[in-house]
Amino acid sequence: MAGQNGGQRVLVSGMGSELGSLVAVKLEAEPWVGSLMGIDVDPPRRRLRRAEFHLLATASHDRIVELVTGFNPHVLLNISVWEPDARVGLSHARRFTAESAQAIIAAAADCRALEAIVMRSGLEVYGRGRGTPTRPDESAPLNPTSEFGKMLTHLEEQFNVFAMRNGIALGTLRLAPVLGKHVPSPLGRLLRQPVVPYSALADAPFAVVQDGDAADAFVAAAARRLREPANLVATGAITALQSAMRGRRIPFPLLGPGWGLAGRLSHVFGAPIPDHVVELLHRGRLGDGSRATELLGVAPTASTPEVIDHLYAWESIVRVGSIRPVVA
Repeated sequence: MAGQNGGQRVLVSGMGSELGSLVAVKLEAEPWVGSLMGIDVDPPRRRLRRAEFHLLATASHDRIVELVTGFNPHVLLNISVWEPDARVGLSHARRFTAESAQAIIAAAADCRALEAIVMRSGLEVYGRGRGTPTRPDESAPLNPTSEFGKMLTHLEEQFNVFAMRNGIALGTLRLAPVLGKHVPSPLGRLLRQPVVPYSALADAPFAVVQDGDAADAFVAAAARRLREPANLVATGAITALQSAMRGRRIPFPLLGPGWGLAGRLSHVFGAPIPDHVVELLHRGRLGDGSRATELLGVAPTASTPEVIDHLYAWESIVRVGSIRPVVA
């Protein structure tokens, strides 16, 4: 396996995020990882023993390029993806994600040692339009029908072009919605409100994945030099109504016009509902993750209902506004 030799230099873009810092902790324990460096707009949310971290704004293009090319990684993990209304609104999410990708790709072009990239994407790239498969596998066409899905699809296109031009292995992890104890998630935040809205016409099933399982997948993809997309989805499924009942919340049925009012009220209470979450509640969000075990050698350990149960056992809700939009 290409990544098993010791002394590999690994760079994590997005190391300050909850998922990114968890990936970094796991990478520090890997014998094949020699040196580890990370960049992000926020400091890591976990104590790291030997990783080198740089606090940088996404707009610091030249400085990012300088640091990354100086480190000259063998493996690059791009976890710098801002989900709309997770920690920032849609406009900032678009900007931060795009700026980060542009800088990372520019830097990667000058990294002669670079062998592999692992990037974060999501099931949102498949969309939920008419005729789309209910449970898409990796061969399904990308047809995003939400702003987040379009962001992720554009990100995949950028990295695919770079990888093909430069002969770099590119592994794309299309994650189900990621939930964790401290993971900022508009879906998780919504489900933990005292009153949980659900679609009265179609309480569609969806799947999620726990942050620890997602982190394990990134580490495995880096070690194995994944060269294709892989869906990462916990087993099982659940609906918003079922989630509310499990969490002893008050379920509140909504019809079409009611979602607009619910969205405005949710913004006031710190739990905005972006369009990809509304889409999930109306039309569901499932994915065929059966190839993940074959491709990665790991599979999610927690089922979707178990992740939802854990969600209600956790103490706090991470609200929008926790991120600093500009870092000097």
